Amino acid sequence: MKRIVNVVTGKRTSWIVLVVAGLLSAAIFALGSGSAGETSPGVGLGDSVESARVAALQQELPGANETSAILVYSRDDSATLNAADTQAVDAAASKLSSFATEGFVPPATVSDDGKVAIVVVPLEVTSDVTAQAERADEIRSAANSDLPDGLQARLSGPEGFAVDIASVFKGANFTLLLTTVIVVGILLIITYRSPWLWLVPLVVIGLADGLSSIVATRVASLFDIELDASVTGILSVLVFGAGTNYALLLISRYRDELRTHEDRRDAMARALRGAGPAIIASGSTVVLSLLTLLFAELTGNRALGIACATGVVVAMLFALLVLPAALVLFGRRLFWPYVPSFGSESRQEHGLWFKLGTAVSKKPLVVALVGIAVLGGLSLGVPHIQTGLSQTEKFTSVPEAVVGQELIADAFPAGSGSPTVVIAHADKAKEVAAKAGDVEGVSSATVGDTNGTITQVTVVLDAPAETPAALATVADLRSALHAIDGADALVGGLDAETLDTNTAQERDQDLIIPLILAIVFVVLILLLRALVAPVLLLLTVVGSFFASLGASWILFQTVFDFPAIDSNVILFSFLFLVALGVDYNIFLVTRAKEEAETHGTRPGMIRALAATGGVITSAGILLAAVFAVLGVLPLITLTQIGIIVCIGVLIDTLLVRTVIVPALTFLVGDAFWWPGKLRGANSNHKSAADAAVESR
Repeated sequence: MKRIVNVVTGKRTSWIVLVVAGLLSAAIFALGSGSAGETSPGVGLGDSVESARVAALQQELPGANETSAILVYSRDDSATLNAADTQAVDAAASKLSSFATEGFVPPATVSDDGKVAIVVVPLEVTSDVTAQAERADEIRSAANSDLPDGLQARLSGPEGFAVDIASVFKGANFTLLLTTVIVVGILLIITYRSPWLWLVPLVVIGLADGLSSIVATRVASLFDIELDASVTGILSVLVFGAGTNYALLLISRYRDELRTHEDRRDAMARALRGAGPAIIASGSTVVLSLLTLLFAELTGNRALGIACATGVVVAMLFALLVLPAALVLFGRRLFWPYVPSFGSESRQEHGLWFKLGTAVSKKPLVVALVGIAVLGGLSLGVPHIQTGLSQTEKFTSVPEAVVGQELIADAFPAGSGSPTVVIAHADKAKEVAAKAGDVEGVSSATVGDTNGTITQVTVVLDAPAETPAALATVADLRSALHAIDGADALVGGLDAETLDTNTAQERDQDLIIPLILAIVFVVLILLLRALVAPVLLLLTVVGSFFASLGASWILFQTVFDFPAIDSNVILFSFLFLVALGVDYNIFLVTRAKEEAETHGTRPGMIRALAATGGVITSAGILLAAVFAVLGVLPLITLTQIGIIVCIGVLIDTLLVRTVIVPALTFLVGDAFWWPGKLRGANSNHKSAADAAVESR
């Protein structure tokens, strides 16, 4: 460690570090990610899952490479379609035949109330998002040409949703990056109150963000995983948030050391030796927590773990190697107008955080009980949380496909737009269809395509797609059809995929959450050489998570009117909050132990809070704002993750880390470090200065 510090801060070698970093970065950018372009989020189910097996078997049937676009015709005033309207719909169907796989579009189907007509256009499957969007525009144009006034066609069905979801993520990385850079830049200017200091960490972390996306994509490809736009968006936010946190901690320590070291390189070496272990410990905790997602069943979860773990490693390397080398190139005037001059007195012992720590130390029991009561009160909403969003509920703005799906659900059996698919042996197809039709919640079951060995049965449900009622009907279908001897019936389709995804997500959640807690606990034990402190710190992190989840649910219900939390939000929010929340624990408690070795536990915690309170608060506010940036995309899943993490980080920094943890430390005293013991001066023998600290 000492040798690395000397190389990074040396007068000649710091230039070498920057040149090598620049050349490696240029090489990586030149190499590129190898990705063909932006992709939309996929299902991510394993091949052995029933709905995935159905999708695979469908490839063996006629029309295997087909999808469909559903054009939904209705009048703007919801009036009944007249004769001219139906003639126009029929004419439009003829125009749409040029897009159909075999040049044929079935006649339009009109609802019983005569208010809605649907035209189903068979299409070839394409994985090219740009080509798919262009084709969708052409279909919309053809479907809406020469229609009577007031009659409108909306693109829905599988193709409509695929295009609308892709449009959400079109340019998502640029939008997120630009917004994140603006937010981070403004907050760094406010934090440092300097016209140019903020540029150094912003440029360094921005470079780390650009590299992390390329490296993460390359690493994920080794596991045969393709990163979609939602993963790369979260990756960018995490790298900026974590990287800026590490930068704030290092620069804060560097500023303190400049007051006691005349040479800026000596000051940086001391700062790096002091802050480096905390950054490595906190970053390693985040990386290990993210890597637990490799045990997940869903590909999307594994992709997030691989990508974000890679990104945090890159952020750590840049914060520990490139940023110090860049900072020491400039003199103290980099901090202008608040230059930390050599020999100047730190205001920490007269500042807000010192006074807060002293006040908490006088009545730690009352403070701890009040803090715990606040966390408990915010957690009251947790038992009422509803999980699971249908595809029509996943957008903060209402896209065309959702409007079309809602029109279909109102005018036809609700499951018409996304029928359930059953694959069975050909000689049992009629029996399977008859049995399926008898299941409660099924509107119709029709025998479809066959290759002579297997046959597809199309089942329309009464309930809207992906609702609890639809998922329950799918479960009943599986129970009924699996019981037919020799049919080997498998149930798939959108609702079945959703049911299987929810089941897999629950399994991942039940496995990953305990693993994360175990990893965090072990890291804290190894770092602090104690048992009591890790237990208390882990409890505070879990408490802040439940408080943020409960507070967010109340917000979702009262302000945003979200019907539920998406199935993967709880796991991802827990991962980010616990892993990143431990960062602040590590920043505070490692400094407290360092101070306690000389001054004792109580004065040590007060000094640590005085030294880190400002930087932890700044880092927390910045991280909360960065995660809130996820809300710029019109996808509820990312908005929910952003809000929960934002609230959780604020609770962590403003309440847990600055009030509750110090109060618990004061209550426990030296036993906080049990079974370890403080080295150096005996904590029971205080200096006059330390006694004065406690008496304030």
